Amino acid sequence: MRVVVLGATGVIGRALLPRLAEEHQVVAVSRSRREPEDGVEWAQADAVSGAGLDDALEGADVAYHLVHSLGSRDYERQDRAAAENVSRAAAAAGVKQIVYLGGLGGDDRDASAHLRSRRETGERLAADGVPVTTLRAAIVIGKDSAAFETILGLVKRLPVMITPSWVSTPTQPIALDDIAAYLAGVAGKPETLGEAFDAGGPEVMTYRQMIERIAALLGRRPRIVEVPVLTPALSALWLELVTPVRSSVARPLVEGLRNPTIAREQRLRELVPLELTPFDAAARRALGR
Repeated sequence: MRVVVLGATGVIGRALLPRLAEEHQVVAVSRSRREPEDGVEWAQADAVSGAGLDDALEGADVAYHLVHSLGSRDYERQDRAAAENVSRAAAAAGVKQIVYLGGLGGDDRDASAHLRSRRETGERLAADGVPVTTLRAAIVIGKDSAAFETILGLVKRLPVMITPSWVSTPTQPIALDDIAAYLAGVAGKPETLGEAFDAGGPEVMTYRQMIERIAALLGRRPRIVEVPVLTPALSALWLELVTPVRSSVARPLVEGLRNPTIAREQRLRELVPLELTPFDAAARRALGR
């Protein structure tokens, strides 16, 4: 199949490309011009403006939508625009399937603006009739993943942490390699068309437990004190002061941390059989150990 990956230069996209290239003709899409590499053809397009999308999607059987504008002041508007443009261009090109990576927790009544935006993006992608396969994941454990790098920054810089109550929220992290394998595995599967699947790792834990386990891998034992008074704005500022993550990225992430992000169904594990990576093994790989 001819497979087009929008958002190919991001953390997920870079992990996905080599897996797809093993079986498919792959076109990776970037806003800047790139030369072909490792059996992957590069195309230039901008999903938010729509420029170049028609050419990039021409002849595609499957399109992956991994585009997001987190970090921009108006990321919700930009993500809506990108989804609408991709939906239109994919329909015009005769694309048979759009594969989208959304977030767990977006269907909750009190979901954060960021998680609601991820859900809305999936809905907009389906607006012009191309069947969308949505995978919903929580935090991805991998190098350069914004959420993972935030936690790593806390562990490395703070021997004592006065943390918001969201550190007790349960989540189900997944290894970068595993979410890439799931994404590649649903390409062209008729039974996934128009369906949404939860993609969780093998362990459920709180963010506090995640911090403690990453710290143990680094030979550290931070003291964590939870307080209920830090607002999302203060939490984001706190993260910006002590981690490499900018406040414009940290605040939407922090607002979503109050929502449990746990897989509620296991259909994906049956459709794409996979030996899931334990958390500690995924963290070691992300740490380069």
